[in-house]
This record gives sequence, C-alpha cells and structure tokens, in this order.
Amino acid sequence: MAADCEAWLNANPVEAEDLSDSFISAEEDNGGSGGTNKNISNEINGNWLSSSSNNLHEARLKAKAKRRLRKNSSRDSGRGDSLSDNGEVARGTPIAPTSPKSKLLDRKSRMGKGRGLPKKGGAGGKGVWGRSGEVYEPVEVDKKDPNFDEDQENCVYETVVLPLDERDFEKTVTPIVQEYFEHGDTNEVAELLADLNLGPMQSEVPSLAVSLALEAKTSQRELTSRLLVDLCGSVLSHSDMESSFDKLLRDLPDLVLDTPGAPQLVGQFIARAVSDQILSKSYIEGYKGKVDCEHARAALDRAAVLLKMSMGGLRIDTHWGTGGGQRPVIQLIKEMNLLLKEYILSGDSKEAERCLRDLEVPHFHHEFVYEAIVMVLESRGEKTFKMVLQLLKSLSLSSIITVDQMQRGYERVYMDIDEINIDVPLAYFILEHFVDKSFRMGIISVKLRDQCPHRNRKRLVSEGDGGVVKFERY
Repeated sequence: MAADCEAWLNANPVEAEDLSDSFISAEEDNGGSGGTNKNISNEINGNWLSSSSNNLHEARLKAKAKRRLRKNSSRDSGRGDSLSDNGEVARGTPIAPTSPKSKLLDRKSRMGKGRGLPKKGGAGGKGVWGRSGEVYEPVEVDKKDPNFDEDQENCVYETVVLPLDERDFEKTVTPIVQEYFEHGDTNEVAELLADLNLGPMQSEVPSLAVSLALEAKTSQRELTSRLLVDLCGSVLSHSDMESSFDKLLRDLPDLVLDTPGAPQLVGQFIARAVSDQILSKSYIEGYKGKVDCEHARAALDRAAVLLKMSMGGLRIDTHWGTGGGQRPVIQLIKEMNLLLKEYILSGDSKEAERCLRDLEVPHFHHEFVYEAIVMVLESRGEKTFKMVLQLLKSLSLSSIITVDQMQRGYERVYMDIDEINIDVPLAYFILEHFVDKSFRMGIISVKLRDQCPHRNRKRLVSEGDGGVVKFERY
C-alpha cells in the first residue's frame, strides 16, 4: 500500500501547503484575503482521504512495522535489529541467534527477578505434600459448620471381618497349614488364624490339619501334633479339639479311600493328643459300645493300645519321630547302621530304599555311603561285599542317592583310610577291589576311581626264594 501511495504522489505532485498538518486559520475559514479554500483531499486506492487521515495511515504503518520487528526480535533476539525514529528497521551488528526451544526450556524468571530457588521453598509442585520435615497439626473441626455433626465426633471406626463359610475356610486355611509344614513356626500360624474370623468353622482347624498330615510325611505329622498343642488354649478350646476329632472319626470311611492306613494314623493322633492333655483321658472310654464304623473302632483301639504301652515306659511324644534336619547327627548315624544291618540279614533292597527315603535326609546320604563302605572293609566277607555293591547300584539307579552324595561318600573313605587301616590291616587291598568293582558296575566315574589311595609296596627278595616278589604282610 505504501508503494502505491508513493507512485500516486510522484504522478500527481501536491504543494506543501496542502500537506500541512496545521489547523485552518480563522481568515481562511471566513474566506479572507487569499481567495477560496483549496481542496486538501487526496485519493488513495479509489478512496478520498483528508490530510489528517493520511497522517493516521502513516502512523498505522509505523505501528505495524514496530509490531513485526518486536515479534521477530523475540524469536531472534541476538541480531541487534531496532526501529529508528522514522519507522525504519535499523540493522546493528549481527549476534548469534538463540534457539527458541532453549527459551521454552529455560525455567529462569523472564522478569530477571529471584535467586533461582524452587518455588515456595520446595513445598509446592505436583505430587508434593509440603516442605520436608514439616509437621501438620490436627485440624480442629469448626462447630459452626452447617455440616458439623456432634454424634460423629464420638464414633469409633473398626474393621469388620466377615466370618468364613465352608468353601472360603478350606481355601484360606489350607495354604496356611501347608506353609507351616515348610517353616514349622507355630506362632506365625496362630497369628494368621487370629486375624481371621473363623466363627463356627473354628472347630474345623484341627480336623483339616490332621487330614492334610495323613497324606504327608512322618516329620510333618509330628509338626501337626505340635501345632495342635500350641493352638489349644490360645486360639482353640478343648471343646473345639474334641468336636474336631469326632468329625475325623466320622469321616474315616472317606479318608481311607485316599490313605489306606488312616485308621491307625488317626489313632496315633488321638493317643498323642491325650498324652499332650489337649483331649481328656475319658475321651476314648466315652466311645465304648457306641461305635458302629469298623474304621473308627480300629482307630480307637490303636489309641487305647498306645496309651497302655505308655504306662509301661513308651514315650508317645516320640512315636512320630522327628524330621530329618531336626534329628541329631548321632541318631541319624545309628539309624543308618541299623538299616544296613537289617539289609544284610534280609537282603530286601526295596525295604532298604523305603527306610532310607523315610529318614528324609537327602543332604546326609553321603554318610550312608560312608558307613556302607566301612562295613565292607570291616566285615572281610564276600557276602557283605556283593550285597553292599548291589544296594549302592540300586540306590544310584533310582536316584535316591545323587551323584554328588555318592562321590562325597567315597571321598570321605579315601580321607579316613589311614585310620581305618589301623584296625583293618587289609583295608587298602579291599578298598581298591571295591572301588574297581564299583566302577565296572557304573556306580562311580573314572576320575573318582583314579583318586583311590594306594599303599606303597616293597619287594623283599631273599636268597632262598628264587627271586619271587614278596609284598608286605599286613
């Protein structure tokens, strides 16, 4: 538009008087001495404008240029552009432009104020609850509040736990008992049961624990008996115990389907409960002549026999035995020696495997291998030699004794052979023969066979033996 105006002015020159910004004098207004008023209007783009309108148009152009320059200077503030008094853009010395992205990411105050510290002293911002270390005082309720309720101030809020039904009871308590078989901490079980609202299902806890123990190992049955003793009095009452064992006797026909020896096991649990004084001594006598189920009768008879034997000196508190890791080492060694002696007498390898598995000490099977080899060295009999080899072969094939336990047992014999040789003079010779047979039967590896110690032999040649090599006599 400015270019069009300049072209029109060049084509139609106008006098300076017509372009004056001054107001019209009184004489000119009254048509005085100079003559008539001149036409001071101009035409721009087909529009007739007065001289004052022309000045306003030029001011608008200058303001537009200033806005454009201000906008460009906010983007490229380092170029040194400025606006002169005439509205023209003056170029200064070029300065390296700054990135607009860096200005957006700049968190400093654009007003040039502040010390660069976080807002509100670190107590403000998203996800902030206040300044660190600040303690909030309790809020006082305004009694003039229209929503204030005086009765609400005296309310006590408590968590309500619904009582468990039969289905939820089994789903909740069964994992607790199974975990107890792993850690053996009765206090943890008592705390977990105390947090539950058992309600009428409280008397079902002992029957559920015993039914799970029937399918478990002997060590876990011993843990179950200990659990019943610790729960009685703190979580369960004596009446709960009696009603629970009553339910077990009624459910014996169903328990026999899964565990054929359930009557004898339940009888042992009853005898142990009477011995631990969680059942009364008259509990068994109360069933005399009132039992029709043969399984329940067998369980009560078993309990009565055990109680009579306890009067003769039998300790019922140890009839389950103790778990493998909980037994003393000396006791485990004695039981392994008895197991080997019974096997030598009977020759039943299946029974020996079952007894070794019932000991529940897979980490201690190297002791069994050690005792078996020592028995061979001390017996000096061909029968014991062959039977022990056959037993170790069957235990190795069935993976009851692992490779590392077998290897550790042989290595222990290698280490103690010097002491064994003091009592058994032919220990070195028998051990070499036994190790060689073990390798041929696939019980041990070549590396373990080569580690077998050998005693140094001397050749004693006398004048009358004809050069025959003689070994040292043991």
